[in-house]
Amino acid sequence: MSDSPISLTPPPAGYADWLGDLKAQIHEAQQRAAQAINLELVVLYWKIGNAILIQQGQQGWGAKVVDRLAHDLRATFPDMHGFSVRNLKYMRAFAEAWPDVRFVQQLLHKLPWGHNLVLLDRLDTPEERRWYAVKAIEHNWSRNVLNIQIESRLQARSGTAVTNFEARLPKPQSDLARESLKDPYRFDFLGLTDEAQEREIEMALVKHVTEFLLELGAGFAFVGRQVLLNVGGDEFFIDLLFYHLKLRCYVVIELKGGKFKPEHLGQLGFYLTAVDRQVKGEHDNPTIGLLLCKTKNKIVAEYALGDKTQPMGVAEYKLLESLPAELQTSLPSIEQIERELAGEVLPVENDPE
Repeated sequence: MSDSPISLTPPPAGYADWLGDLKAQIHEAQQRAAQAINLELVVLYWKIGNAILIQQGQQGWGAKVVDRLAHDLRATFPDMHGFSVRNLKYMRAFAEAWPDVRFVQQLLHKLPWGHNLVLLDRLDTPEERRWYAVKAIEHNWSRNVLNIQIESRLQARSGTAVTNFEARLPKPQSDLARESLKDPYRFDFLGLTDEAQEREIEMALVKHVTEFLLELGAGFAFVGRQVLLNVGGDEFFIDLLFYHLKLRCYVVIELKGGKFKPEHLGQLGFYLTAVDRQVKGEHDNPTIGLLLCKTKNKIVAEYALGDKTQPMGVAEYKLLESLPAELQTSLPSIEQIERELAGEVLPVENDPE
């Protein structure tokens, strides 16, 4: 039966919405099917790896059994990928790293096999692997972005900025706000050294706002640079203004090219007041301020924040000179990051060679 030729007449009223709904249903079904396949694959790999562990432990079989197993499985399932010697060794390591299959079924099956290999290769402890696994699932990181976050030591930096959020914001907003900031921020992607001036850094961050948003973390939306505020006829300009979708508030970011000074918070507080009065909507939460500086004395920052009534944080930023040479060469290019965030994710192979 052949399809009828497409009519050139306009579609009936409501057709576009109906078609859009069907497309959404098909897309959701495709996603569910892919997730189901991934669950079966990851759990199967765990079972194979666990079986290898058991036999080697109970029977005393040596490493050569993996070579034989790879040969026999490939011969039995010639159309199925994933049974190379290397991948079987990964399955064994995967089962050894996660001895509880229930955790694999409940969480790790949501990550493609390639993501799980990154966790095995790049991280040493179950705590680290669990943390990055949860974040990768929560924020839908691609494999390349997962690598970037591990290389930049995201876990160690998250929630470490000096803030007064606990005293100035209600729970659970204070906890979410604290976890939304980090210290230090990595601006290596700008290609600037420590000699760069404030305005130069600011302009570069806007030019590479995609990478900047990745470094800031999930929830941040860029509003503008050098945002004009007119207060009593005088003009003031905010360095960078963002809106945080989860916190439902504006975030003012001010850059300082040198060491933190307590008087910096006076300027930041003025901007917060102006944004709250002129920009903040009726249903928005109070504006948050983040002061980014090259260096800070943590105790001085804590003292300076102690008497401030507005929610603020202080953190450092690091430029290219602060990054070890071996790490600079391993970071993906800006073009690669932009492709990742635009959705051009390369397919993850099930059989790493």
